[in-house]
Amino acid sequence: MRSHSIYSFLFACAAAIFGPGMLSAHAGTSSMENAGRAVAIALPVAASGIAAWKDDWNGVGEIFLVTAATVGTAYGLKHVVHEDRPDHSDMKSFPSDTSALAFAPAQTLWDRYGWTWGVPAYAAAAFVGYSRVDARKHHWWDVAASAGIAWGYSALITTRYHRNLDMYSGVYATPNGAMFALDYHF
Repeated sequence: MRSHSIYSFLFACAAAIFGPGMLSAHAGTSSMENAGRAVAIALPVAASGIAAWKDDWNGVGEIFLVTAATVGTAYGLKHVVHEDRPDHSDMKSFPSDTSALAFAPAQTLWDRYGWTWGVPAYAAAAFVGYSRVDARKHHWWDVAASAGIAWGYSALITTRYHRNLDMYSGVYATPNGAMFALDYHF
C-alpha cells in the first residue's frame, strides 16, 4: 500500500515540475539546461517526500537544513569568489548554486537511508551538474565544489535513519486481575 503512495507522490511531483510550461519558461536556454534546473528543484521536494512517506520528520528537517546550508554557502561564495562563467555572462561561476540544490538532498538521502535511495538521487544530481556544464554556465570544478559542500554539511548534520518498530505495549486492569498486551504493526 505504501509503495503505491510514494510512486503517486513522485509522479505528481514530476508532472508538476516537468509540465509543458516549465521547459519553455526561460527563453534562450536549452532544453537540457531547463531539464537540469527542473531536476534540481525536484530533488529536495522528492527527498522530503521520501522522508515524509517513511514518517521520518527528523529526516525532513535534516534534508531542509543540509539543503539550506549548502545552497546558502554556495550563494555566499558566489558573491565572494569572482570567477568568470564559461559563457562569459558574469563573474558568478564558482560554485554552482543549482548543483548545490541538487547534491544536498542527494547526499542527505545517501547518508540517512543508504545507497538504495542515494544512488538514484546522485544520478539525478549528476545530471544537474552535467546540464550546468553543458550549458556553459559552470566549469566542472564549480559543480564538484557544490557536491563537496553538500557532502560536508550532510556529514555534520545527517544522522542514520532507524525505523520505528511500531511495537506497542500496555498493561490493563480487569475486575479479576491484569492483562499485558504486546502489539506489533507491520
